[in-house]
Amino acid sequence: MKYVLLGSISPSWLGKQAERLSKSNEKLKKLGIKQVSVLYTQGQYDFIETIEASGPSPVLGFTIWYAKKGFGTIQSLPAFNDKEIQKIIKEG
Repeated sequence: MKYVLLGSISPSWLGKQAERLSKSNEKLKKLGIKQVSVLYTQGQYDFIETIEASGPSPVLGFTIWYAKKGFGTIQSLPAFNDKEIQKIIKEG
């Protein structure tokens, strides 16, 4: 399953990007989540990340862990490619 993560970075972690990124990547790997891409943005969110996970539980676990570490907040969105959404629409 693919997900889009919309993330904000706590001001206290903005100067420690390498450490936050290293710890986050370790946790993703430990949870069996594959990071596909990360883009840093301006506006409401500091980054947009695409991931692949076995289901919602590891994603929820990661977002809770991220917040508990004080890194910031993450909103997770399930994501579907065109073929998947066409199938869902057809079956719905």
